Amino acid sequence: MRKLKLDELNRATVDEFKAQDKLPVAVVLDNVRSMHNIGSIFRTSDGFAVEQICLCGITAQPPHREIEKTALGATQSVNWTYYETPLQAVEQLRKEGYRIIAIEQAENSTMLHQFKPADDGKYALIFGNEVNGVSDEVMQVIDECIEIPQFGTKHSFNIVVSAGIVLWDFFAKMAI
Repeated sequence: MRKLKLDELNRATVDEFKAQDKLPVAVVLDNVRSMHNIGSIFRTSDGFAVEQICLCGITAQPPHREIEKTALGATQSVNWTYYETPLQAVEQLRKEGYRIIAIEQAENSTMLHQFKPADDGKYALIFGNEVNGVSDEVMQVIDECIEIPQFGTKHSFNIVVSAGIVLWDFFAKMAI
């Protein structure tokens, strides 16, 4: 077996990416503090062709050298908007017809493998701060909460790992 060379991958240009169909998902970063995590989520969002990223609160914004270390240019391809608070992002996304979903461990959450997105649905997936998770204020206004099942001794995944797991699951279930 031979690995493919970069020129054999037939990757879209930034302009082609911007014009292509997108996964009807907005990724909302609720006060994410690590710029490496932010950059990695940009790169993952590019990989799954999400519609947009909403950067909220203390979440840093491009352009920034520390974000680009892991984004590798994805800040140019993925549409993003900054909001002073995650509640402002949620309010705007709700107006745009997105179903608001926190990715969090909470009472009455739905396990990821049991969640069935509607084929014609639009989803805003909220990923919280590395220490405190999704903010309490946002948890009060969500439509649903999805939890990633875990079976080890640790109580959480890194936010980038969580985003990768959830975005892959949505991509596989919704297939654009």
